[in-house]
Amino acid sequence: MDKNYLLLLLGMALVTYLPRFMPALILSKRNIPEVLVKFLNYIPVSVLSALLFPSILVVDDKINISPSNTLLLTSILTFPLAYKMKNMFLTVIAGMIIIVILNRILF
Repeated sequence: MDKNYLLLLLGMALVTYLPRFMPALILSKRNIPEVLVKFLNYIPVSVLSALLFPSILVVDDKINISPSNTLLLTSILTFPLAYKMKNMFLTVIAGMIIIVILNRILF
């Protein structure tokens, strides 16, 4: 293995690891206010929403909120199931089944 590749790999690992490790190291020694903890609990949901909504709503570089958008229909039908079941695995399976059924019916 070339020395440059090894240095590149170590550099990328360091750049990836440090931004995650440093806040954990600094905040582990402090008492974090409850308000901040509650605020931080919403970050994963916000990031997931920001990643998912464009892929659900945008079809062919245009926003599509019509009934022909099977991803949107699947999301709408899967959301109540996710809320009721509170089980990610079953929700994903249900979503997959719903999208297969919708694709068979609509196309």
